[in-house]
Amino acid sequence: MKLYNYFRSSASYRVRIALNLKGLAYEYLSVHLTRDGGQQFAPEYRGIAPESLVPVLVDGDATLHQSLAIIEYLDETHPNPPLLPRDAAGRAAVRSLALDIACDIAPLGNLRVLKHLAAAYGLQKEATDAWVQHWIGTGFGALETRLAQSATRGRFCWGDAPTMADVALVPQVFNARRFGVDMARYPTIDGIAARCAELPAFAAAAPANQPDAE
Repeated sequence: MKLYNYFRSSASYRVRIALNLKGLAYEYLSVHLTRDGGQQFAPEYRGIAPESLVPVLVDGDATLHQSLAIIEYLDETHPNPPLLPRDAAGRAAVRSLALDIACDIAPLGNLRVLKHLAAAYGLQKEATDAWVQHWIGTGFGALETRLAQSATRGRFCWGDAPTMADVALVPQVFNARRFGVDMARYPTIDGIAARCAELPAFAAAAPANQPDAE
């Protein structure tokens, strides 16, 4: 397998965690989002990913994009350990938590969004940081309530083993801390992330441990 990714991309981080949880070896191919004008815009990479985003997973003849789709592919092709519950309601609930993060929170703090805010509206870093803090806080506020009240939450978002929800959560907590979000306001989220960090699969996937880390 080959993974085109960037050390600080939350979507890339999700896939690295999933690969590690599955015990799957892969070739790390860095697509640096800020060097050379953004290596994601290079013609060679756009031939692989026309949207100029990471990650992309190449597995034999399959070239896959979108982190959650990649994770579900890995779960289907390498089912142990499972990242989704066995029952339909459980799978839907875990997918919903992952989508809350990957669709409703993470995109508003993506590099291309922040660059557009700065270029189109002249916002300085202080203002763009405040933007990210607002949207992470809005999303985490709802997610904290949902997880705190959940009858199915165990040590992790769903039960006592990591699922796709935790795979999505940990990179977003990393982003929250990077942008100065006070995680003390979200003790359930913070506790789950701390328990994930104790697992080698999560620790090995952390941005600081990647070959292109700065």
